[in-house]
Amino acid sequence: MTDAPTLTPPVARPAPSASPATGGRGEIVAVANQKGGVGKTTTAINLATALAAVGRRVLVIDLDPQGNASTGLGIANAQRRIGTYDLLIGAATLDEVMVDTAVPGLAVIPSTIDLSAAELELVDLERRENRLRDALRGGAAGAPAGVEARFDYVLIDCPPALGLLTLNGLVAADSVLVPLQCEFLALEGLSQLVRTIDRVTHAFNPQLQLQGIVLTMYDGRNKLSSLVEEDARSYFGAKVYDTVIPRNVRVSEAPSHGKPVLLYDLACAGSQAYVKLAGEVLRREKNGSRRDVATHAGISPLSETGKTPGSDGI
Repeated sequence: MTDAPTLTPPVARPAPSASPATGGRGEIVAVANQKGGVGKTTTAINLATALAAVGRRVLVIDLDPQGNASTGLGIANAQRRIGTYDLLIGAATLDEVMVDTAVPGLAVIPSTIDLSAAELELVDLERRENRLRDALRGGAAGAPAGVEARFDYVLIDCPPALGLLTLNGLVAADSVLVPLQCEFLALEGLSQLVRTIDRVTHAFNPQLQLQGIVLTMYDGRNKLSSLVEEDARSYFGAKVYDTVIPRNVRVSEAPSHGKPVLLYDLACAGSQAYVKLAGEVLRREKNGSRRDVATHAGISPLSETGKTPGSDGI
């Protein structure tokens, strides 16, 4: 495999200041799906890279014990002395756990091996579902500004499970971005995630919105992909992004080189799709529809139709 050109040197971490791109306050987005292998981490790191490439200040939080987002952004294990686990249990501050990446304007809070035990340890802690939110928001007297004042976008890469780690991600977030693999079982499991988001909204985070659904691993040669797309769009409407992420071998190769696919091969179809997705995210923000779409449609269409995605059509 051919390596991409030399990476741009890291830049200094953004200093606390108002976020001009989002009206003075950044957006915290949980990238979540309880099913593994749907392109969740791939979407988180490449959307973050594309947003940073157009001048947005972006932070990726690796909340998955597997640490794939950290690896995909080029953070070697030796650099992961502290990370999300330490932030969750209160053993380190936001500034202490952030690591700059090779992409200018993009930082990451890496995952460490200790995070695999966090689910058990969080059970006995106070405000266990609010640990990440409290650590990110700041606001205490004399404390540094929270992430929403320092970054335009914060993308939380949640683990492929609906446990306490994912719950912390959803409680901390303003909105949820759901990567949906273009296969029937992935679509069928989406209804469970939507119900979970609905419960989190009512019990812990009333401001949480379903930002959108990104169709991933689309194969135009496979009729099933088009059927899943049709079913998802008919059910979720404007919540489904127009941009579709295709199956692409270069996207699969990039993490083994410790690079987002946009740095590994910008010209490939996968990279171009993520560039288009970032453009669509920014257009929705500019048009004020990032929240309006979710609010208009309601966060749980299950209550409107009584049907489950995938019950018709495929």
